[in-house]
Amino acid sequence: MKTETRKVDRPFSISEWTTMGTMKKFKKKEESIQIQVCTWLKWQYPDLIWVCDFAAGIRLNIGQAVKAKKLRSSRGLPDIMIFRANKDYHGLFLELKIVTPFKKDMTLKKDEHLKEQSEILHRLRQEGYYAGFAVGFEDAKDAINDYFNMNK
Repeated sequence: MKTETRKVDRPFSISEWTTMGTMKKFKKKEESIQIQVCTWLKWQYPDLIWVCDFAAGIRLNIGQAVKAKKLRSSRGLPDIMIFRANKDYHGLFLELKIVTPFKKDMTLKKDEHLKEQSEILHRLRQEGYYAGFAVGFEDAKDAINDYFNMNK
C-alpha cells in the first residue's frame, strides 16, 4: 500500500482505522512495529546513522526513571531519528503508531501524550527536519523511502 505524498506543514499519517485494545497490548504492538522498522533499517540502509528511542517502552524503577528524565530535553521525542540530510531537510524523525493519532476530520485525537508528540514534531519541522507520525510498519517504511527518494 503506497501512501500519498507527505506535506511538511502538517503531520503525516494515512492509515486504516482500527480499534485499540488494552494499553498493554497496544504498547507491545507498537514495540513490535519499532523492532520491525529498526530491523528493516539495518538491512535496507546499513551505513545509515540513526537511533531508536528504545527506552520509551521499557519499565524503569524510580531511580532509573528520574535519571532518564534528566537525560532528555523533553517528553514526546520521536521513536525513530535518522541523521541524514537530503536537499530539503536536515534529517527524518518518525513517531510510530499502531493506530492513527487523527480523527476522521484529520485533527489530532484528544490525548495529552499525542499532543506533546505532535508539538515536538511541529517544532522539528520548523527547524528544517522532515517529521511526522507513521502508522504501522508499511507506513514507516514508505515514509523513509519517500524521504530518501525526494529530489532525485
